[in-house]
Amino acid sequence: MRAAYNMIGYEEARRALERLWRQLVDINPSAARSLEEGMEETLTVHRLGAGPLLRRALASTNPIESCMSTVRKVTRRVTHGQGGDHIARWTAAGLLEAQKGFRRIKGYRDLAALVQKLNPSLQPQQEVA
Repeated sequence: MRAAYNMIGYEEARRALERLWRQLVDINPSAARSLEEGMEETLTVHRLGAGPLLRRALASTNPIESCMSTVRKVTRRVTHGQGGDHIARWTAAGLLEAQKGFRRIKGYRDLAALVQKLNPSLQPQQEVA
């Protein structure tokens, strides 16, 4: 599975995961169904042409889980809402606390190209001005 994710091209990675799926069907049908169900989602970074460093960073949910863990720690003693936006304010405070531990994403230089692929209607800032 790692070999498929390390491949550069979408089609090549998809074929490798399909081969793995065929092997899993006999060994572990449940794992095969899980792989089949999430195959396209897991290959999204390949389809978008993200570079290898950025692809590796985006393939993991660890940064999100770490951020939400910090939010949970900050908000764990909040029990009574004092208004409509009380929970939102505490969540924002937790996110600001989590931000202190953020590090630069490996492959961050590829993010601008990825944003352009995701939303081609966005124009670079120089052209807008």
